Amino acid sequence: MKMYFKLAVCSTLMLACSKKEQAGTPEPGGTTPDTTGLYAHAGFPVGASININLLKNNATYSALVAKEFNSVTPENVMKMDAIQPTQGNFTFGEADYLVSFAKQHGMRVHGHALVWYQAVPGWVTNFTGDSSAWENMLKTHIQTEVAHFKGKVVSWDVVNEAIDEDGTLRKNLWLQHLGPDYIARSFQYAHQADPDALLFYNDYGHEYSSVKRAAIITLVTGMKNRGIPVDGFGMQMHTNTSVPDNAISAAITAVANTGLKVHISELDISLNPNNDQNMTYTAALASVQSQKYQALVKAYNALPAAQKFGITTWDVSDADSWIPPYYHRPDWPLPFDASYKRKAAWQGIVNGLK
Repeated sequence: MKMYFKLAVCSTLMLACSKKEQAGTPEPGGTTPDTTGLYAHAGFPVGASININLLKNNATYSALVAKEFNSVTPENVMKMDAIQPTQGNFTFGEADYLVSFAKQHGMRVHGHALVWYQAVPGWVTNFTGDSSAWENMLKTHIQTEVAHFKGKVVSWDVVNEAIDEDGTLRKNLWLQHLGPDYIARSFQYAHQADPDALLFYNDYGHEYSSVKRAAIITLVTGMKNRGIPVDGFGMQMHTNTSVPDNAISAAITAVANTGLKVHISELDISLNPNNDQNMTYTAALASVQSQKYQALVKAYNALPAAQKFGITTWDVSDADSWIPPYYHRPDWPLPFDASYKRKAAWQGIVNGLK
């Protein structure tokens, strides 16, 4: 894995921060605030998915991202509908902005996602070509996007969520028009465009469905055994406080046993999976969530160093989380609150890294 600027200077930052804390004002109870970024506590990249509108227009948000993380994933601006909204019209401006921000702050960029059954532009849904035309369309999209970011984007979620809940291939337009091997060919096309980029298969459900997890592992290891250029797994880990710690740990271990890289790629821990419209955030809930983050991070941190590609939360704070608007419920799934302040969950992550 390449060395990144922020990782290279972690020890310097931590030393400087410790000196700063010595001169700081103690918090009530005699403790001093931890002023180091979240990434500085880890021996691997720690990141978040980024909302470009907030990055451009909310100074508090962008400052928090720059301080806390050394890896970023685009939430939406590298998906197909954003990159190629009409056929042959590639629009890279928003994604380029994120890449520039990352470079300015010494961050890694992980691309998301080249091939998905959602975020597909209308022209693709209405595409009427034969299988050869579909193949050329997919290859052109992948290779144009990957080539544009060659040397700037370190890694990609090449194919996203191709496995259904029952462990079969998801019935989507790519499977319909290109057959089951569209997944392997997508990895080949991405590798041809940038041989140095690390390539991941990304999906959810590892921690709660042994059937789906087994299917994902079979898919990825099968490709690897065929010589397909796949480097690792993206374990999304959209989980909640009711999922047992041992189930999460077992899922991480099972995936890591393949020997490939493991990326906790879309982490959030919901407090309200039962959609209680009257739930409020309490200290007790904060403590439960903190402990869940700690256990998950501890299980991940136990993996061999070469397999720890990093941990990425999906979104930055409770204010921009996808969960409340998607499920129409109150929830607080992330390590930062709606005012971009650290929650107990932040300390839980740090504790899990110790």
